Amino acid sequence: MAAQHVLAIANASAGTAEPETVDVAADVLGSAARESGGTFELVRTRDLDELDAALHRLNGRLLVLLGGDGSIHSAVQRLHRDGQLQRTGPIGIIPLGTGNDLARALRIPLDPAQAARTIIAGHAQKIGLLVSNEATVAVNAVHLGIGASAASKGASMKKRLSKLRLGKLGYALGALAARVGRNGWALTARVDGQVVHNDSSKVLLVALGVGCTVGGGAALIPKADPYDREVDVVVWESVRLLPRLAYALGLSDGSHARRDDVRSARGRSVRVDATDGNAFYVSNDGEIGGPFLQREWTLEPEAWQVIVPSIDDSSG
Repeated sequence: MAAQHVLAIANASAGTAEPETVDVAADVLGSAARESGGTFELVRTRDLDELDAALHRLNGRLLVLLGGDGSIHSAVQRLHRDGQLQRTGPIGIIPLGTGNDLARALRIPLDPAQAARTIIAGHAQKIGLLVSNEATVAVNAVHLGIGASAASKGASMKKRLSKLRLGKLGYALGALAARVGRNGWALTARVDGQVVHNDSSKVLLVALGVGCTVGGGAALIPKADPYDREVDVVVWESVRLLPRLAYALGLSDGSHARRDDVRSARGRSVRVDATDGNAFYVSNDGEIGGPFLQREWTLEPEAWQVIVPSIDDSSG
């Protein structure tokens, strides 16, 4: 990192971004920047207005984001909105969230100090970005149906399970618990204009992603690859309770995608329509939005750059 000037932004309102943890990563980055003859600034933002103000002061410096998927999403959303995402150059990520699913997909170390060393010794890699028909971005994954219900149920469940060292089961058990008795949603799903699922039977979940996991490691979209210039889509048809349990357990390793009641596709664009007038909610990088009767997403390949570990990097 030769004469590198660094602006690091930490989401101080995120419960997982403890000051001590932020300081560990900042010490590594700050020391490296100063040793190279550069500068280092750490900004702790408490809301979106402060995030906007910090991003507007980037001025060509290396941007490092300290936080989880939601914090990364917020920064990338604003840079994309302002037409500055590609101009920003490579972005470093210090994963400090509960899930850190984008970091997992990019093989960025989850340890803050190791992640900081990855930024120093790693290399820039272009990755894709999902953009909705309302210009809302997703850096990792989008899911709707029972998955959106699980996002709210899974958060509290995962917190309780973490005390038993079972936190990664939070999403899977949340998906099972969320509206277990519901018959599903009447939806059509199209990928690149081709029907993947029509409304002859209801669905429980539609998921599309750049990254393959949600909820801290649940392999919801197991074949998704941030580098392959396509978005992967999984559609889970409505089934009874016992198959739902098998599906939820299969999320740990992605084996659920081989089930007969699961359809998969990949392409550049995805459209989902509610066909019976019953709207659906969407979980977008963990943020719930809606209700919607129709939603479209387009993959923008190589839309932004992230610093990832080099092949010979032993820090991760």
